[in-house]
Amino acid sequence: MGRLPFIIVACLFIIAFDIYCFKAIVSVFNKWKPKTKKIFGIVYWTFSFLLIVGVFAGIYLNLFLTLRAIILVAFFLTVACKMAMLPFLVLDDLRRLFIKLFRKKEVIKDQPVGESESISRSEFLVKAGLVAAAVPLTSLSWGIVSGAYDYQVRRVNLILPNLPKAFDGITLGQISDIHSGSFYNKTAVKGGVDMLLAEKPDFIFFTGDLVNNLTNEVRDYQDIFAKVKAPLGVYSTLGNHDYGDYYYGKESSPAKVKNLQDIIDVHKVMGYDLLMNQNRRLKVDGEEIGILGIENWGMGRFPKYGKMELAVENTDDLPVKLLLSHDPSHWRGEVLEKYPQIDAMFSGHTHGMQFGVRLKEYQWSPVQYIYKEWAGLYQEQKQQLYVNVGYGFLGYPGRVGVLPEITIFTLKRA
Repeated sequence: MGRLPFIIVACLFIIAFDIYCFKAIVSVFNKWKPKTKKIFGIVYWTFSFLLIVGVFAGIYLNLFLTLRAIILVAFFLTVACKMAMLPFLVLDDLRRLFIKLFRKKEVIKDQPVGESESISRSEFLVKAGLVAAAVPLTSLSWGIVSGAYDYQVRRVNLILPNLPKAFDGITLGQISDIHSGSFYNKTAVKGGVDMLLAEKPDFIFFTGDLVNNLTNEVRDYQDIFAKVKAPLGVYSTLGNHDYGDYYYGKESSPAKVKNLQDIIDVHKVMGYDLLMNQNRRLKVDGEEIGILGIENWGMGRFPKYGKMELAVENTDDLPVKLLLSHDPSHWRGEVLEKYPQIDAMFSGHTHGMQFGVRLKEYQWSPVQYIYKEWAGLYQEQKQQLYVNVGYGFLGYPGRVGVLPEITIFTLKRA
């Protein structure tokens, strides 16, 4: 119930925003016939009403995932388009206010000079706003149609100076941020898993966020991700969304505890070796490296459940240590300073904000103003970090420029 006041306030804001946009549009198209205006008003407000009802239904009712996805898509696109219009509408209102307060009107033939000019400029600004609204509508719609399941295999040579000879050339696969509660296309999801398995990695990491909030979200996709297998094992860790904090709240409750246990059980059923502040020894031809995994550890508002002091226990003799930690801020927040023995850390979490540019020599996303390390390989001194931009999506059900990722590493000695 704690979310209800926030949702109500958000809906009231959306209604006020709708009224503002509606009046601006109608004022520009003032030559419409009364019947046309009436039909437009009915369609506009019916859509807005159904959208708000749909948001409440998606949160509080057990709707089919496909229907919830449709509601989410419609809501996201509508808000994005109206936000694109907003600067033009505000600019027009400020311009009108300036004219009213500071500009003297000269009367010619009983009509103030500047009034017809004002109307034409208003038309220009509002219509420019409508054109601007079409930009996010087009790009974000294309991101849903084309980008949500357009899995990209990224190949990375991971050079580890102390890597034992037996591991030289071995391959590691990584996926992250599945967010199964957002999916609506099982065939496409399975296609991504097939792409991963076609690479035949020797071992695989999954770096957290199997679900959005609740364990039952993975029910329809559990059989697909259970097919993720590798000769040397599949190792996993939890992400911030796996704990149920965003559904049950931060305080513990029997339902929240059960949900977390169900997540742990799902990893086990799928055959993933879930590392919760633990480590494993990976042995090949008598030589070993360490695989460490901790619970979520994030900067700012994100939870710090991870305990590195437990994860590194009894690993001093291992020449190479690979760490699974969902949030890349953990690398700079703790690992670099306190745990120089970690050779490479593998993360996800950022999604690359599901929007931006990723080229071979250049990448950009708004998320880089929040996370210094947000996509790809980073190195400081002898320690490395790789941030996978995610397999699934959250919120916006698509991707523009930053496409879903399957990473294949080849481990190499210096």
